[in-house]
Amino acid sequence: MPNRRTFLLAASAVAAGSAGGAAWSVTGGAGGHGQEHPLAATLAAASSGTGLPLTVVNHTYRYANNQIWLYVVGTDLTTGRQVYARPDGSLAQVSPADNGPDGFADLAIPLVPDGDTPFVVPPAMSGRIYVSTGAKLRFKVVADGAGAPALQHPAGWVRSDPSFGVVHDFVEFTHNAAGMFCNTTAVDMFSVPMALRLRGAADQTTGRLAAGGRAAVFDALRAHPTFTPLVVGDTRVIAPGHGLEAGVFPASYYDGYIDAVWRQAATRPLTVDVGTRTHTGTVDGGLLRFDGGVAPFARPSTRDVLFCDGALAAPNDGVTGPVAAVLGAGFNRSTLLTQPTQPATDPAGFYRDPTTNHYARALHEHTEDGRAYGFAFDDVAGFASYIQDTAPTSATLWLTPF
Repeated sequence: MPNRRTFLLAASAVAAGSAGGAAWSVTGGAGGHGQEHPLAATLAAASSGTGLPLTVVNHTYRYANNQIWLYVVGTDLTTGRQVYARPDGSLAQVSPADNGPDGFADLAIPLVPDGDTPFVVPPAMSGRIYVSTGAKLRFKVVADGAGAPALQHPAGWVRSDPSFGVVHDFVEFTHNAAGMFCNTTAVDMFSVPMALRLRGAADQTTGRLAAGGRAAVFDALRAHPTFTPLVVGDTRVIAPGHGLEAGVFPASYYDGYIDAVWRQAATRPLTVDVGTRTHTGTVDGGLLRFDGGVAPFARPSTRDVLFCDGALAAPNDGVTGPVAAVLGAGFNRSTLLTQPTQPATDPAGFYRDPTTNHYARALHEHTEDGRAYGFAFDDVAGFASYIQDTAPTSATLWLTPF
C-alpha cells in the first residue's frame, strides 16, 4: 500500500530539487454558500468515471478566497511525465515555455470568489496540492539530469527560496486504479493548518488540529531553546532536519541518545516486529546486526535520525527497509531505550526522553486524532495523518482556522 515512504520514493523522480506532486477532488463536507464554480460542468464531465471529485473549503477565517491559490502538480502515472493541472481541470505536461518573463511558471488555480471550490483529482496521478495564501508561489520548469523538463518546487525551509516569505503548505496523494491514498504532511515544514476527508468504502478525516492548534505548535517550539530557531515568525515552522542543514539546529542533538542506544544494544538484544516476522539485533563491532537477512546498520548521525536516511535509509526490499523504518520511528519518538521490543505502540511513552523530536511531539499533541506526519517514518504503528480508500467517491480539503 502507498504510504509516506512510497510517496517519497515516487517524488524523488518527480521534482528537481524537491519532492512532490498533488491533485484533489471532493463533494460534500462543509457546506458552501451555494455558488457554482464557473467550470463546474467541465469538472463534472471529467469526474464521470475518471477523476475523483474534490471540494476545497476555506475555513481559515484569515484569508478571503481571492487571497488563496491552489497548485496541483505531480506525475502522470500513465506516461511517467511531470504534469500540472490547469484551472479547467485538464492536465498539461510541464515545459520550459511555462516559465514567464520573470523566469517562473504561474501554475496557480484561484478559488471561486465565494464559497467552496470544486475540483477533480485526475484518475492516474501522484503528487501534491499546494496552497498559498496572500501571494502566489514561484514554480520553475528546469531540465532534469536526463535533460527532460522537470518542475522545481518551492522549498519553504530555504531562506533564499523565492517563495520563502509566502505562507503556504501542501498535501500529498496518489490516485490510481487501486484507490485514493493521501495525507497531510509536516515532514518538511508546518504552516497552513489543513484537514482531509475521504469518502467511499468508509468516511475518514485526518489532519485536523485542535482549537488553537497552529498557535500552540508555534508556542511549544518557541518555548524550547533548541527548537526556537525553527520558528520563522508567523510564517512557518521548519522541520529540525532542514534546520540542521540551515545551520540553526545542532548537528549533534541526538548524539548522546544514539550512543546510549548503541551501548544498550551491545548487551541487551533489540527486537523488531515488522508484521511478517520478528528480527533480533545486537551491536557487534560497532554495527547493529539483526538476524533474518537484514543488512547491518552503522551508527546513525543526528541527521540520519531526523531525515530517516543515511544509516537509517529504508530500501524497498521488504527485509531491511521495514526494520529501518521501525528504528527511525524509535529514534524520533525516543522509545529505543525504554522499549526493548519495537515498534512501541503506546503513544503515552513517546517523546518522553529530553532528547527527542519535539517538533513531531508538538504536532501530535495538537491534532484532534493524535495523528501527524512529523517525520518520514511517522506511519510506523499507524500514527501518521494518512488515509486511503480503495473505492473512493469524493474527498474534501479543508483549510482550517489559523
